[in-house]
Amino acid sequence: MFSKYSQNVRIGFFLATKSLRRANPWTTGLIIFVMVLTFLNLVVVSGILVGLIEGSIREWHEKFTGDVIISALDDKKYIENSPNLIALVSGFPEIEAVSPRYSEGAVLEANYKTKKETEKPNTAGVQIFGIDPESENNVTGLAAAVTEGEYLSPDDYDEVIIGQFLLSQYVPVEDPNFAALHDVGVGTKIRMTVGSVTREVTVKGIIKSKVDALTRNVFMVDSQFRSMIGRTDGNVDQIAVLLKDGADPVSVREKLKRSGVERFAKVQTYADAQPKFLKDIINTFNMLGAAFSSIGLVVASITIFIVVFINAITRRKFIGIMKGIGIEGSAIRLSYVFQSIFYALVGSIIGLVIVYGFLIPLIDAHPINFPFSDGILVAPLPQTFFRIGLLVFATVIAGFIPAWMIIRKNTLDSILGRN
Repeated sequence: MFSKYSQNVRIGFFLATKSLRRANPWTTGLIIFVMVLTFLNLVVVSGILVGLIEGSIREWHEKFTGDVIISALDDKKYIENSPNLIALVSGFPEIEAVSPRYSEGAVLEANYKTKKETEKPNTAGVQIFGIDPESENNVTGLAAAVTEGEYLSPDDYDEVIIGQFLLSQYVPVEDPNFAALHDVGVGTKIRMTVGSVTREVTVKGIIKSKVDALTRNVFMVDSQFRSMIGRTDGNVDQIAVLLKDGADPVSVREKLKRSGVERFAKVQTYADAQPKFLKDIINTFNMLGAAFSSIGLVVASITIFIVVFINAITRRKFIGIMKGIGIEGSAIRLSYVFQSIFYALVGSIIGLVIVYGFLIPLIDAHPINFPFSDGILVAPLPQTFFRIGLLVFATVIAGFIPAWMIIRKNTLDSILGRN
């Protein structure tokens, strides 16, 4: 029985090869083109949807959290024993740079000098980060995000850099719940209140970014900010860590925990620190992409079905003759299955070259400019090969059914062309 099945497979493969060689090259090219478009629909649509969020996560990772983020324990206001922890972390061979940060809520007020008594104060609640400018730039490249004015210098006093969405001229919508300062730009003085301490500071630069932690907050030199919040013990609120190329954030996280850092602070990779709603959005976009892609899969299946059906109808007499000389129907059906597999595999291979050889490098170099992120194309190889499997399976079924419908007819009727 196995020998008979093996013989049918060989005959089916031989018939498929002959049929493909004799086929109209334009028809073959059109079918392969449909397969390429279907593959791109399966991979690129969901890849772009997920890339919307992945681009935002990548920005958050590179421009705010670093590879590893160390923060205060849930029941603590700041990281205790910070100076010793910073020295310990900085000594790890995998670590390229660290940036300790102070953080405290504050209220900004603009136009306080010209405001009339009957006017509502122009205020905005923010988070102030006290940073060492050089260390922060080494970890997150914050200086590159300052597109107007200048970045902070270590000796700056009463100067801040401010996120663009705290300034009304950059806010895309007018929303009473979205507080922003009016008539504020580089060189403008604003009033900053942290707890019971109020200072007048000058806007030195404006941060433009797609990371909310940058565009909705304010940064100033840590030495001055530390005196404003009364933090004289050197204990910080966050430590952003940049790893050397090739270092694994998970391994470094576990190494830090084993070194005792976990007793004083929460240690997370950038992936651990992602908000849950972002992960939920990624899962939702994956499902949406799969739903949209399934439409293309159905179209490709219908195309293969029609092509095989027409091919089998036009070759019905030839099929009857083959059956009459002893070739089994299963071998003839397998020939159409092999043709379907050929179309799907060639289309998928061309699609792989387009996606991994052209689209992904191009979009990585020139991300898609969405309002809230620089979108990328996400196409993990395991998922891509799974989708290739789906495409091949769908085309095999689409090729088998019409062949089975024609070949099952009576041999003599097929030879004589009778219905």
